Amino acid sequence: MALKDIIKEIQKLTTEEQLRLKNFFLKTLASYSASEPIFKDISEQKHKDGYTCIHCHSINAVRFGKYRIKAGAKVVQRQRYRCKDCGKTFTDVTNTPLKGTHLPHKWLDFIQCMIDGYSLRKSSELIGVHYVTLFYWRHKVLSALKQMDIEHFSGIVEMDETYFLYSEKGKRKIIGRKARKRGGASRFRGISKEQVCVLVARDRQKQTFSKVLGRGRVVKSELEQAIGSKLSTSNTLCTDAWRAFKSYAKEKEIEHYTFKSDGKERVKGLYHIQNVNNYHSRLKGWLKRFNGVATKYLDHYLSWFLFLDVIRFRNNSTTVNKMIVDSCLFPTVATYDKLRLSTF
Repeated sequence: MALKDIIKEIQKLTTEEQLRLKNFFLKTLASYSASEPIFKDISEQKHKDGYTCIHCHSINAVRFGKYRIKAGAKVVQRQRYRCKDCGKTFTDVTNTPLKGTHLPHKWLDFIQCMIDGYSLRKSSELIGVHYVTLFYWRHKVLSALKQMDIEHFSGIVEMDETYFLYSEKGKRKIIGRKARKRGGASRFRGISKEQVCVLVARDRQKQTFSKVLGRGRVVKSELEQAIGSKLSTSNTLCTDAWRAFKSYAKEKEIEHYTFKSDGKERVKGLYHIQNVNNYHSRLKGWLKRFNGVATKYLDHYLSWFLFLDVIRFRNNSTTVNKMIVDSCLFPTVATYDKLRLSTF
């Protein structure tokens, strides 16, 4: 159909239908124009020190022509690279959450929904992508963001653990117990193997580490493996009175202040654990919106909350761009099948 014929057909539409068509084109064109600069930012960040092969990490890579992809109804060209050492080709989005996506122009809207805190079904209604697809998009982004880490803490470091009920949410056949409804409760009093331990450490510059350590009480060996490289004798450690923290600090020869759970002595001069306890409280309040999180994905949600905390929950185009660019700077090979079949 020629363009003039299309125009004639549009003129036959009612005013309301013409307005809907106008809004459709404006939204579609805006999505394309907004998403393309993101790919430019990703390329600049990844190659600011030269072209590096993502397969063998050689710096002997060169540009190797362009390739075409179909983004919705539009065809766009993007840069391809080739490594002279291993001979493999790659692109700016190889081994990133955006690899293989057929709807790159929808990702900015999706990241906006993540920062807004919308549910998958609400996000699906807003951007026109099935909520199951959005679930995997979410976890591909988070699998990359969870690689963000700090090298070391400075000064006073507050460290404490918190616990979440072990969950197999989404699993069809649960072995050994009945399926819980809306989270449920542990069969045992206190801390048990039915709960998973999340360690949070935070210094006064708000550098934060959070990670799932395992089931049940935290032990000294888990502390060393998780956070040993980030602490030194120049730090001062503030924790509760659990014996694993005491023995760990003594072994590392780190100055250590403890605070009992009875809350009678909450502050010793500059030293306390109120910042990390506040972080726990905010984290658990934020997680309530998901009505339970599968334990195998809990590290992903910890990374999500940490990112939001770093940007101070600001919601603007800069933070949306930062989330998608940062997620593409870390290699991830998360696929639908690997995510679905993953275990804790």
